[in-house]
Formats: sequence, C-alpha cells, structure tokens
Amino acid sequence: MYQSAENIWTRLQRSPFRMKFHLNAKDNAYLQQKGTAVILSHAYDFIDARLAPAYPDNDGKQTPMRGHPVFVAQHATATCCRGCLEKWHKIPQGKTLNEEEKQYVVSFIAHWIEHETSGHP
Repeated sequence: MYQSAENIWTRLQRSPFRMKFHLNAKDNAYLQQKGTAVILSHAYDFIDARLAPAYPDNDGKQTPMRGHPVFVAQHATATCCRGCLEKWHKIPQGKTLNEEEKQYVVSFIAHWIEHETSGHP
C-alpha cells in the first residue's frame, strides 16, 4: 500500500521545495514549552480534522505554511493535503483515512520533528 518511509524520506530530502521548511525560533520555543507528546497530539487532531476526510474542506489550502510546528512539518513531509499525500505517500484521495493511515502520517511528522530538532543538516 505505502512506499517505504525510508524511500519517501530520501525523495523528500532531494526536493528543494520540501527542504526549505524549518522550524523557526517561535516554533522551537513552542515545541520546548509544550513537549513532543503534546505537539504530536495536536498533529493527530489536525490530521483527523483537516486531512482525514475523503474530501477535506479547501483541500490543497487547508494547512497554513506557518503558525504551528505541525503545519511546518506537514509541508516538509508532504502530508499537507490529499494531493501531496497521494503523490508522495501513495495514499489515495477520495477515501477517508483510516486509523492506520492517520497514525502513519503522525509518525512521519514525528520523524521530521525529531530530525529537525536533533541538529541534523
């Protein structure tokens, strides 16, 4: 069903558009204040409300480019809209995401946040 996460990660690392996303000082401070567990609970809530429906409202525009660490991570990981989710992760549009797919998206976001905050280039 899915491509390997490692394969997707490698492809994302070669995308100039995806590689331009980084947490700013405000995002990092918020992440430090709230902790990763809270941020990932926010991620799940955002995915459940904004990405999981078969036909999300304003699909392609439902994820802001900034304002929360998860939003930045969604753009960096191509989990920002159903079109990107299909193109990059091979999760088809037009069907509601199941629990496994929602958890997959959140885990991909978690991986990016971990990578971003660990000082990797």
